[in-house]
Amino acid sequence: FEGPHVPSKLHLNWSFLGNHYKVEDFLGEGVFGIVAKCRDTKTNQAVAIKVNKNRTDILEQAKKEIFILEQLQRLDPDAANIVQWNGFFLDREQVCLKFELLDQCLWNYIGAPNNRRLPISEVRPILGQLTNVLSHLGSLGIVHADLKPGNIMVVKRYESPVKVRLIDFGLACPASAVMPGDRVGTVGYSAPEVMLGLPYNEACDMWSLGLVAVELVTGVPLYPGKKYYDPPDHVLDPGVYTEDYFTKDNYYYYNQQRYESLETRYIKLTCLDDIEQMFRRGPEDGQRLFVSLIKEMLALDAHQRITPSQVLRHPFFNPDYKTQITKMPTLLSFLTTLF
Repeated sequence: FEGPHVPSKLHLNWSFLGNHYKVEDFLGEGVFGIVAKCRDTKTNQAVAIKVNKNRTDILEQAKKEIFILEQLQRLDPDAANIVQWNGFFLDREQVCLKFELLDQCLWNYIGAPNNRRLPISEVRPILGQLTNVLSHLGSLGIVHADLKPGNIMVVKRYESPVKVRLIDFGLACPASAVMPGDRVGTVGYSAPEVMLGLPYNEACDMWSLGLVAVELVTGVPLYPGKKYYDPPDHVLDPGVYTEDYFTKDNYYYYNQQRYESLETRYIKLTCLDDIEQMFRRGPEDGQRLFVSLIKEMLALDAHQRITPSQVLRHPFFNPDYKTQITKMPTLLSFLTTLF
């Protein structure tokens, strides 16, 4: 569920869900339904309830999500950094999923105020926890398929280090049940193999996590967009020889439909090494190692993409990372070895 949205008027007159969940607020709205903050009148505990729309296709999707959530109950939510699911019930012929109530999504956490950039010291524990999520999902053979800042919740924003949990398993599925060609995920965070309709597996989540990590340090998405043609456009723009091979105007055509190019704020990089120059000023805190890790997370070939266990063993997470940095050759010293 992406950020706070004004809920559909259809739901504004709801005062209760089920027998004893008093609706206090609407937290978000997505393709599958809405999320409401409710008060359990039996326990006086605040909870989050995802209400799926009463449509045949969405009901089928809800069944799949429940199946995944049941598999995830084999994990300790705290140890796995995933949201606590507390079952489901039916209300007005709609499937309602009960979850623990968390503080705010990562989009809001880094978006207020002014799309702030996080220092490496804050990025490291967040990235470590999210890698831990992928490790646990991989142990069950589950692909999340929609990892993005809007689906990552901060437990308590004022804690240090901040703790995060992954939510929204509406598109998740067993890796063995992946259907190549399915349009899953969110534009701007989907892995190349997903966008191209190729077979995919858990490695697609690692690509998405790499993009989330970049967004944490830059404050903006690396590949923003609302249509599937947008990310390729942003990839082509910085190219020195792009105009030799591509013709571009203000419009794109897909399935005989005309789309106007979106004017979106984004960062132009000629290579991932440029990210190092965008860090907040301060002492060396692993910036070079961070870029090294991102390169492995964003490997175009999914088979060459780094795995969760390899991420956690990367020097970026090594307590002696400062020693590792001094051993890494600079770009200049590397170039001198070529001549």
